[in-house]
Amino acid sequence: MTPQAFYYSMEKVNLRLDSPTAILGFGNPVRSDDGVGIYVIEKLLEKIKPQENLKILDMGTSAFEVLFELKGQARIILVDGVINTGEPLGTLFKVPAAVVAQAPQNDPLVFLHGLKWDQALSYAKKILGEAYPEDIQVYLIAIENTRLEMGLGSEAGPRATK
Repeated sequence: MTPQAFYYSMEKVNLRLDSPTAILGFGNPVRSDDGVGIYVIEKLLEKIKPQENLKILDMGTSAFEVLFELKGQARIILVDGVINTGEPLGTLFKVPAAVVAQAPQNDPLVFLHGLKWDQALSYAKKILGEAYPEDIQVYLIAIENTRLEMGLGSEAGPRATK
């Protein structure tokens, strides 16, 4: 999986900077391809110059922190890996807005250090109220290798937005 290939696929992402935008990459860099979201962020930081209306953030595995990064943003773009899709490795999926809006409800068994980004969005919506960004875009990249090893293991790069 090449982060550079994903960077070039970002041309398909509607990246308007007319209002505050944050791009958040998620993943675990010691779980091979699971780190694809943070590798994309590294590549974007290399290629995109700092801009007033743009935050590019490596969120690692700390999804709960997404709550604090949403404040003051009009648009959020999340990038993460997804396993067992049945599609070729590197396939880029855009999660429909309706699915993102159906983020999980309160779950009393969820521990704060174990939140996933969709759960964090659900809590953020409740905490931020009217300040919650209306434009949330989620991009998932098909991966297969989540073994304990450093670096991306797959050679396939993102192919197309689903």
